[in-house]
Amino acid sequence: MTYASFATGENIPVGGRAAGMGNASVTFCDFWAIHHNQAGLTGVKAFSAGIYYENRFGLKNLGLKSGAIVYPTKSGVFGLSMTSFGYSMYNESKIGLAYAKAFGDRFSAGVQLDYLSTHIAENYGNSSAIAAEVGLIYKLNKNLSIGAHVYNPTKAKTASYNDERAPTIVKLGLAYSFSEKVTISVESDKDIQYDPEIKAGIEYHPVKKLYFRTGISTNPVLNSFGFGLEFKNITFDFATSYHQTLGFTPQFSMIFHITNPKENL
Repeated sequence: MTYASFATGENIPVGGRAAGMGNASVTFCDFWAIHHNQAGLTGVKAFSAGIYYENRFGLKNLGLKSGAIVYPTKSGVFGLSMTSFGYSMYNESKIGLAYAKAFGDRFSAGVQLDYLSTHIAENYGNSSAIAAEVGLIYKLNKNLSIGAHVYNPTKAKTASYNDERAPTIVKLGLAYSFSEKVTISVESDKDIQYDPEIKAGIEYHPVKKLYFRTGISTNPVLNSFGFGLEFKNITFDFATSYHQTLGFTPQFSMIFHITNPKENL
């Protein structure tokens, strides 16, 4: 697999925090878990909405746009996400409906149904498919977490021609917090048709509102770095990754925390 090629229905990473840490994000319990591992949505305690934009290699036609809302309730956390990649001649989109629930203080699980669609101009036209995702997170102790996620276990068919199917991707990773200031995360992503990717990242939280991040991923090698600013009702995350041949990819996300958790049902 290469960073510049895209299988129809690929589960493209989303979120500025993850981007700054090499997308080693399967253990994250935050807003953008709606894309990385739905079990992590249990970490969202307030009704929230977010947007994300990525300008891949600085090319206008390789723009990725995403938005999501997450709504925690007493019976679990619900989420709705929408993502679009490409331009008028080629476009992929994904709409996902997620649900996550915590079982005690250590274990959480999440599922999501996705509607995938692809538009290619000229003779190809449009195609669509329904896919699924499932994820788990287990906290061994207050410092160490393990996460697992499977995207498209049913091998959803995206087109009749050549039996095209969305990729099936399995992720397994862990995160360790040395203190409230330093966290590392490591994971392996395996598309069942390709060699695995190894990802690792570190986050440094020197003061209350500020985060610094860096990461690396393999197959191909990408270096990433970024920072985050966290306020009472809004969070900004900026990142960029670097491919030694294709160049830089800037990424930005913003999350609005709309309500106090006590106001949720």
